[in-house]
Amino acid sequence: MLSVKARLLGHSHRPLPKRLKLKLLIASALLVQIVIPIGVQAALPKEIQTALNRADLSAANISIIITPVGTKNASRLPQIVQVIDSDDANKKSVANQTAPITVSKQEIVQQERALHNYTDDAYTYQSLENTPTVLPSKPVSKPDTVSNNENNSRNKAQKNDGFGATDTLTITPTIGPLKIHQPLVNHQPNVARTPASTMKLVPSFIALDTLGADFVWHTRVYHSGIIIGHRLHGDLIIQGSGDPKMTHQRLQQLLYQVQKTGIRHIDGDIIVDSAVFKNVSKDPSAFDNAPLRPYNASPDGFLVNFSSIGIQSYPLDNEQAQLTYTPQLANYQLPSVVNTRAAPCSQARYSLSPQWQTDKLVLNANLPDGCGEHVFYIAYPDAKDFAARAVAAKWQQMGNTLSGQVIAQETPYNPHNSYKKTGKNTYPKLGLAALSVSALPIVSYPSLNLTQQIYDINHFSNNVMTEQVALSISAYNKTNIADSNTKGATSLYQFGTPKSTDYPTALQSINQWWQTHLTTRPPYLTNGSGLCRDCTISAANLSELLTYAYSHPSFGAYVDSLGIAGVSGTISAHSKRLPESSAIGRAWIKTGTLDNVTSMAGYVKGQSGQDYTVVGLINTEQSLNSYTARPVLDAMLDWTAQQ
Repeated sequence: MLSVKARLLGHSHRPLPKRLKLKLLIASALLVQIVIPIGVQAALPKEIQTALNRADLSAANISIIITPVGTKNASRLPQIVQVIDSDDANKKSVANQTAPITVSKQEIVQQERALHNYTDDAYTYQSLENTPTVLPSKPVSKPDTVSNNENNSRNKAQKNDGFGATDTLTITPTIGPLKIHQPLVNHQPNVARTPASTMKLVPSFIALDTLGADFVWHTRVYHSGIIIGHRLHGDLIIQGSGDPKMTHQRLQQLLYQVQKTGIRHIDGDIIVDSAVFKNVSKDPSAFDNAPLRPYNASPDGFLVNFSSIGIQSYPLDNEQAQLTYTPQLANYQLPSVVNTRAAPCSQARYSLSPQWQTDKLVLNANLPDGCGEHVFYIAYPDAKDFAARAVAAKWQQMGNTLSGQVIAQETPYNPHNSYKKTGKNTYPKLGLAALSVSALPIVSYPSLNLTQQIYDINHFSNNVMTEQVALSISAYNKTNIADSNTKGATSLYQFGTPKSTDYPTALQSINQWWQTHLTTRPPYLTNGSGLCRDCTISAANLSELLTYAYSHPSFGAYVDSLGIAGVSGTISAHSKRLPESSAIGRAWIKTGTLDNVTSMAGYVKGQSGQDYTVVGLINTEQSLNSYTARPVLDAMLDWTAQQ
């Protein structure tokens, strides 16, 4: 058996920095129980081994760590959710548990069926439309909300500097030191594996720790020139903040705030400044040749509606269907009627075979009559062009006018380099339009807070939102904001804002956080969402992160973002695959799936009252049948919940 030192340093991602070697060697004496305890190759529980055999997988394909965390009488996990039949409302609670939240099995099934009948992309629909959950409503989690047996005391004090960043003053949590436990199962913990969407657990928690659960992005609006009456003689400048969830409704609210300042007519351009993120656009077909799927959308400094459009169909009586679009796109032709055909409904690429062209959307297939009233989501190939067209359409729909055009650019607005176009000629802007940018923003529009954003990220596995958050970690850290303050600046547009960031900088920030806070070697990321085949992480990485998060003041926001086994999120189908599972309603899990990856990670409350962290990563060399592989990890959750 390898020594502790050899196993700590043998995790084959990249060469280990000397300073990290020293830190790990020191930490190994104290944290050996968490990192690599004795018996790492112990036999898997028979239930998990049986599920592996049934899936025609070997123990070499899987890494699993199941570790007790906390103590039985001081759980930090939320209340369990008891899924009951409608005629079984008086079913007794499980022994040793506080009264659980109860939800009807029929309600869960009906909601899921209705969603999948109504849309081809339930997760995008839920992210955009804020659909109600089957769980009873409750207030939005505060950054330090403590569950169950703990006091709801403030563990972090925050002050907003007015520019989107939050200064976090850390106060020692009241839960006391975390008890260290030996893992119950610790199988191949250090094998670097492709994680798929369980990777989202990394940037979502690091953002909570560095930015704070109450952090908000501020999209600010400035203007050049001068306002006379309801007319702006100059340009309107929208300074993107990297807000992960600027939906079409929120874009309209932003422009309504501009309208409330008195501006109804713009004798100039609307400039969309997305310079907060640099060079982050990607080829939407590169990953899996599915460029229309919203999960392949690129991040952007001013991301609108996930760069995706909703197409809603309404059946007509003449073997046709009416189509409406959300949001509308200015100067772009969108067909309003489509013929129908006898066929079952499917995804947009099969049901409509849409194709984005330079100035119009072409539908190359008749709509299946099985769709009825249905919403399809398709991603636009260019985030900046999409944002520009959406802004122009919204501004006009509100009864306003624009003499120029909407220009989306990845450079800050500079009035001295501002030009107007007349036909084929270009001239410097003169007169009132050439006046400097307003000293203060006329609108500062806050986003939803980080707690609300990571709920969408982990519950609905939203890739592009994860990328926005991962990039924001480096854009909004205190050093970058301090460095961006320009001494002697004449306009607040020039300082107090985040420094532009890109993928290498963002990933370096995540790596540095890991080296500072944890003892396992950092995972290897090429993006933040897990939509990558060259990203790797070990079960030991995720287990340590989950253990660290458990004692963090923002744990409530983190765990509430995870799906509940058999109830909600991407783990809701757990109860279909394993109807009698003990984990139903008592496991908070992030899942991941690629063609050769199935993964789960999160927390489980055992029947004894003990909390556990669980990590299971399955990788194969060839394509993996996820329908046969998922039951292996379902068995992991079920076994843990029985403890």
